[in-house]
Amino acid sequence: MISFVLFSVGRAWQGFWRNAVMSLAATATMVLMLLLLAGFWIIQTGLLAGLQFTEQKVEVVAYLQTNATDTQVADLQARLKTMPEIASVAYVSRDEALVRFRDSMAAQGRQDLTRYLDNNPLYASIEVKMVDPSQVRVVGDALRGDPSVRNVINIEDLVDRVLTVTSILRTAGTVVLVVVGVIVLFIIVNTIRLAVVARAEEIEIMRLVGASDAFIRWPFVFEGAMVGLFGAVITLGGLYFLADPIGAFMVDFFRVLPLSFGTLARDLVVLVSAAGLGLGVLGSWLSVRTYLIR
Repeated sequence: MISFVLFSVGRAWQGFWRNAVMSLAATATMVLMLLLLAGFWIIQTGLLAGLQFTEQKVEVVAYLQTNATDTQVADLQARLKTMPEIASVAYVSRDEALVRFRDSMAAQGRQDLTRYLDNNPLYASIEVKMVDPSQVRVVGDALRGDPSVRNVINIEDLVDRVLTVTSILRTAGTVVLVVVGVIVLFIIVNTIRLAVVARAEEIEIMRLVGASDAFIRWPFVFEGAMVGLFGAVITLGGLYFLADPIGAFMVDFFRVLPLSFGTLARDLVVLVSAAGLGLGVLGSWLSVRTYLIR
């Protein structure tokens, strides 16, 4: 088995350079397709990170009664923290709410009229962030049932819209990646098929002298793997030199969101390497198989 693999790899290496024009054309096609795939992956990663950040910002705000005691507020917070749907609970006092309001007015350049009032008109509140935004109704019902809660801001419709949009974008991103992958496979299969057809006479001679289909097929499969690996290496090299412009673009495009793309480089290496090798092998297998069953 080992000798057969080594023989097939040797034949693949010879075949790659013996038909250098077709091999380089297949490699160039692989590079272009992998760059396209990597580009879509980068864009989708940024969009999904933005959607995840948006979901994390969804929170339920409950305003408290003015006569709510410290004990009632503490009991409410303790009960909320035990709910599995809730990620964190924060208490905002009336004084803190007033400071926030004044800071907001100053940031917008608007006049603060609260200083003309005799007392603080704002209510203390409980701000609840959830593990899963889809559970906003459960959290809202729990808050409304507490006697210390004056009212709960109804954001259920907004959350439903946000979740609908995120679901559509995630699905669309996945579909686009799958479509791009299928297009890449189609192009690679036809490119490698041209190389197989160009060596039709050699294949026919091997069949006439009794070579098995496996003996004929595996050198082409390894040759396809070489095309995929060379294409992946060239693509990753290009992305490495483009890392600074790509990073600057990602930061600038998503500058309104404090996003982190720390795993993007690792994901790109895995994606490009796996896609290059997989598409090269699969494309060669399908091309040779189609030719051999004629």
